[in-house]
Amino acid sequence: MTTVDSGLVVARVADVRRRIAASGGENVELVAVTKTFGADAMVAAFDAGCDGVGENYAQELTAKFAEVPADKRLTVHFIGRLQTNKIKLLKNSVDVWQSVDRPELIAEISKRCNDSAQDRVAKIMLQVNTTNEPDKGGCKVAEVENLLKLGIDGRLQVIGLMTVGPTDSAPEQARPGFRLLRKIADDLGLEHCSMGMTADLEVAIEEGATMIRIGTAIFGPRV
Repeated sequence: MTTVDSGLVVARVADVRRRIAASGGENVELVAVTKTFGADAMVAAFDAGCDGVGENYAQELTAKFAEVPADKRLTVHFIGRLQTNKIKLLKNSVDVWQSVDRPELIAEISKRCNDSAQDRVAKIMLQVNTTNEPDKGGCKVAEVENLLKLGIDGRLQVIGLMTVGPTDSAPEQARPGFRLLRKIADDLGLEHCSMGMTADLEVAIEEGATMIRIGTAIFGPRV
């Protein structure tokens, strides 16, 4: 896996924070997307003051997580396409499941991740396909309310919604989808909107993002 320069990560995170502030962002959580980078990227994100790390692949995450010292671990968000058979593997390393988009995932997370003995309730975000792109993950807008109900009935903590902006488009093209996600979240009384990446974070923050997922601007291009 690609290694990172921790000093450069600190400088880049500071630059992203400046972009957030310039866009009017207050209390916006910065999730550093560490996929394809090694465990050192997770440690660098911690040292740079990020709020969490985001991972896309189950086996990669579990391998890296085991290498990160306990005192350097940030909140781990799973942001990739999620399969039900991977939840058992991931349950001890994931804190927030961001890519929940169908009833089967809700049922499996509820079954595998809630722990009444430890008073632990799994946190999830419902991924919404606000661009109607057929190759994208996420439920349809009309399905969000039902998934929210299923999550609550499954004793999960539904903390908000997540979406991905249009593929290969100018940042401004993401605005309608981001605005729609914020409206749905507000209508349902949900606090968090995870939206915005390196290219379109300013648009996302202007439209009410509370959480952005940044990879390239922190770690550089993936090889």
